[in-house]
Amino acid sequence: MAQTARLLMVVGAATPPGRLAAAIAFAAAAARAGGDAAVDVLNLADAVIDICDGRPIEQYTAATRDAVGRIAGAAAVLIAAPVYRASFPGVLKNLLDIAPVETLQQKPVGIVAMGGSPHHYLGVDTQLRAVLAWFGALVAPTSVYLTGADFTDGQLAADNARRELTALTQTLTTLARRLDPAELGPPPLAARFT
Repeated sequence: MAQTARLLMVVGAATPPGRLAAAIAFAAAAARAGGDAAVDVLNLADAVIDICDGRPIEQYTAATRDAVGRIAGAAAVLIAAPVYRASFPGVLKNLLDIAPVETLQQKPVGIVAMGGSPHHYLGVDTQLRAVLAWFGALVAPTSVYLTGADFTDGQLAADNARRELTALTQTLTTLARRLDPAELGPPPLAARFT
């Protein structure tokens, strides 16, 4: 029997839950239906994360430590973010700034981005991949990009988008089950100086 993978899905926006949260709810349901993933969803609109100021993780509030702990405890992470000013929102960057390098080091990570039009599809992807490289995360080679056209009445409705999101979650759970992080090469530079 296949090992159950712990998959954390992060909705990286401070706005009230909307279409991006609905897409992640769909992805979570699809992963659970597959039967080989224990799924946890962390929505930054609901989590009160402290402002990063360089303190050791132990000195942040319980809510912040919990969010970082959920990332650290996951076997794989799916990060979803809207395109915000040609990048991803500061609330997500703030959480990643607080997280120690070990939380994502050698961990499978997938990216879901959402923008107003297809023209912005690399805004989140290129910016977030650079941050994830700092952690030494194992980022899935392709990401999922959503627009408003993929939704009907606030729910993810486009068949292609649903298939792609399901495929990305399956990729992450497969990587989490099959890879031994100890075999994924040298530590990132950031880990050498901690």
